[in-house]
Amino acid sequence: MIQGLLGGTLDAASLGASGYAKAYLTNPDAVEPILVKTNLDGTFTYHSIGFARADSDITSLDDMKGKVFAFGDPNSTSGYLIPLVELPEEGYSMKPGEYFGEIKFTGGHEQTIVAVKNGDVDAGVTWAGGEGEWEDGYGFGALRKASDAGLVDMNDLVEIWKSKPIPEGPMVVRKALPQDVKDKFTAMMEGLGERDQDCLYGVASGETGGFKPVTHDAYDAIIAVRLAELEQGQTN
Repeated sequence: MIQGLLGGTLDAASLGASGYAKAYLTNPDAVEPILVKTNLDGTFTYHSIGFARADSDITSLDDMKGKVFAFGDPNSTSGYLIPLVELPEEGYSMKPGEYFGEIKFTGGHEQTIVAVKNGDVDAGVTWAGGEGEWEDGYGFGALRKASDAGLVDMNDLVEIWKSKPIPEGPMVVRKALPQDVKDKFTAMMEGLGERDQDCLYGVASGETGGFKPVTHDAYDAIIAVRLAELEQGQTN
């Protein structure tokens, strides 16, 4: 998706915060953020959520020493980047074998949920809003989507970790598009809830307050984290 935006074959897309940071660091003139999905209270944050099977002996990260921890994708904000930064700050090394027995990538949020459900890994990380009930998969996010689809019964899972609030990724457009096209697309998406609530629910992967304007500044912290990660990789 990012390559399509950078290469000009895509005109608009919804990106995770880390994905937007990657696009910006690759070419700051390629895309611009226009909208962000909001929560019911008007905020636009969500969380990385660590979870395990409820019938396991794992109730917190303290129980994960030597065990297999699954993450979706190395480029995912909530599925890897945020845990990569926050877990070591909390005393849990993310270097395979130092605390967790193995760090495994599943390829995506749904795959991580299925891997934990099936017992293929001891625990995993995905994303969800902090509002609502655990039994519903919270108000929105990958867990809510999986619960709504009958992919998982949330009573079979238990939360073992929650990150600090993460800014929702933006909906972006290519900067090179004519301004009237950008304006029409922005108006269409911003007014989606007024025209079709079911469509909005599907686009948002759950309950939402709709799409609101957002600017580049909202992602300064994520860009800084991503830049530090890149610089660290170049020195290793």
